[in-house]
Amino acid sequence: MYEMLKRVVNARVSEVLPEPTPLHPAPRLSARLGRTVLLKREDMTPIFSFKLRGAYNRIAHLDDAGRAAGVIAASAGNHAQGVAYAATRLGIRCRIVMPRTTPAIKVAAVRGYGVEVELVGDDYAAAAEHCAAVAAATGMTIVPPFDDLDVIAGQGTVGLEILRQAPRDLGSIFVPIGGGGLAAGLAAVVKELRPEVRIVGVEPDDSDAMTRSLAAGRRVALDHVGRFADGVAVRMVGAHTFELCRRHLDATLTVTTDEICAAIKDFFEETRTVLEPSGAIALAGLKRAAEQGTVPAGAVVVIASGANMNFTRLGYVTERAEIGEHREAILAVTIPERPGAFLEFCRTIGERSVTEFNYRLASRAEAHIFVGLEVSGREEAADIASKLAARGYTCTDLGGDELAKTHVRHMVGGRSPAVQDEVLYSFEFPERPGALMQFLTSLGSRWNISLFHYRNNGAAYGRVLCGFEVAASERPALTATLSQLGFRCSDETENAAARFFLR
Repeated sequence: MYEMLKRVVNARVSEVLPEPTPLHPAPRLSARLGRTVLLKREDMTPIFSFKLRGAYNRIAHLDDAGRAAGVIAASAGNHAQGVAYAATRLGIRCRIVMPRTTPAIKVAAVRGYGVEVELVGDDYAAAAEHCAAVAAATGMTIVPPFDDLDVIAGQGTVGLEILRQAPRDLGSIFVPIGGGGLAAGLAAVVKELRPEVRIVGVEPDDSDAMTRSLAAGRRVALDHVGRFADGVAVRMVGAHTFELCRRHLDATLTVTTDEICAAIKDFFEETRTVLEPSGAIALAGLKRAAEQGTVPAGAVVVIASGANMNFTRLGYVTERAEIGEHREAILAVTIPERPGAFLEFCRTIGERSVTEFNYRLASRAEAHIFVGLEVSGREEAADIASKLAARGYTCTDLGGDELAKTHVRHMVGGRSPAVQDEVLYSFEFPERPGALMQFLTSLGSRWNISLFHYRNNGAAYGRVLCGFEVAASERPALTATLSQLGFRCSDETENAAARFFLR
């Protein structure tokens, strides 16, 4: 219908990418999944994304009149960089319209190519509307992000390269889906030449427009899309891309934010490169399919589609990766509110590696603890919860609670009218399995603990903020006890932030 293979073979991508992006082996992932895993490194283009392929091919095919008029595009991400880079390389005037909410780092990257950037509106829809108006008024050519046959053909060159680079036993390819340009072009080419290779498209579970559209047999518009994997956050897939994916994709699946974060970590451990969330989606999809037992025999290729990661997001990715790997159990546990109850609970847990411990006195009857524990998988987390229940503790698994993971874990604490005579101390101690238990045992149960916050971020030292209810007459004894613990500590009772938010 589209003669897509012919379009892909004649795409002019080699002018801007004279060498194919590498297909790197992933020995760690291969050993874990029991099959050869290969990473198609689209993060290694000049703009760190596959988007350069489609943008360049579309612009390179302009006639003389189109070149003279210039090009324009609306984008807040990698497409903008692809269009800007391609237009600059071809000596064509370029204008990029970006939402005002676009991170400064992305705006600066696009401006760095010497093109005109205009910030309009608060979202992509407003930017796209303005882009269309400018194009109508000036005659500039709009370069669409995905629903254009030349753009699709440019992205499809990824498929051609894979077939040249991959071993003959290639069994499957996992590809990310946003608007569908990469998946459509790749699937059309691979199915024409190697129909036995299984092509699986992967989307975030909060931006699954293609999955829903294929299930409905028509394009479906989402009411809302998630923003974590912003490179694939598309409300509706393209008409061309939908038709090509409907014909050629074997399956689609969706993954969670936690699974994407875990895939970013996996890719870093394999390559020492940090992918952006949308760039790691295909790997998250492979891992999900492996759990489900739906990966066919043979080598697997995973598209690493981009690495334009904002540095400020790394902390969030780190926070969520262990949950996505099922290496951290997040539990809410109720314990009695009395001296020594906290220590009893820790003894019940045993010498497990604790990743987080949040506690704040709420009433005189009971206390609620937010606890993170290092585990080997879902089964161990369930076993811990079961054992705690058997010991009489009310325990709730929060691993699947988005609010708990995004907000509550950082908000445990605050002011409590029930607290009396409170002092605050911060502590540092060498981080190792059992270190927290040693700390609490050394502390004893003479004074009631009214606040406790502990977080292990992989540093050499664990850090704790602890509140004690201590009458004024008892404070010299507390000071003497703390000085004998052997842990570095500081009195934070009059700290400004503590007085504002905790006292």
